[in-house]
Amino acid sequence: MAKFKKKKSKPTPEPEDSKKESPQEEPVDIPETEKTEPTPEPSKEPQISEVERSEKDRKLNKLFWLRIALAVIAGTATTFMFEDIEGEERRWASIGFMIIVFFASIIVAKGMKMQLPSADRKKIVTQGIGSYVFLYLFTWIVTYTLVHSGTVSSGINI
Repeated sequence: MAKFKKKKSKPTPEPEDSKKESPQEEPVDIPETEKTEPTPEPSKEPQISEVERSEKDRKLNKLFWLRIALAVIAGTATTFMFEDIEGEERRWASIGFMIIVFFASIIVAKGMKMQLPSADRKKIVTQGIGSYVFLYLFTWIVTYTLVHSGTVSSGINI
């Protein structure tokens, strides 16, 4: 954007007069504009105190660790629960069980009566979901491998 300087001399009525410099130039006082500080927009969310924030964080941490514990327990239980199912059905049954246990953890989280702002409502669902899924699958694979390692002949003498 171009910035324009304010002229300090009086305008000349004729083009020839612009070539001549006037001996006296009167300084023009330019008033300073007031600097206004931007006012912060009032947030639509009510301000929460430190105590409420720490209580919310404590409950979200509790929910995270609850899901981690559920992932380990459910992953281990899956190895033994679906022992009779063979092939592809075992995999889908395990994934279905994982989803059911996760929905159960959502119901437990709603029962914890967390006072979350409307912007954080989805945290009940998203808190620890990645850790839950990967730890569930990891635990299921490791326990299945350990339980069935003696029954599979790999061709390697140990």
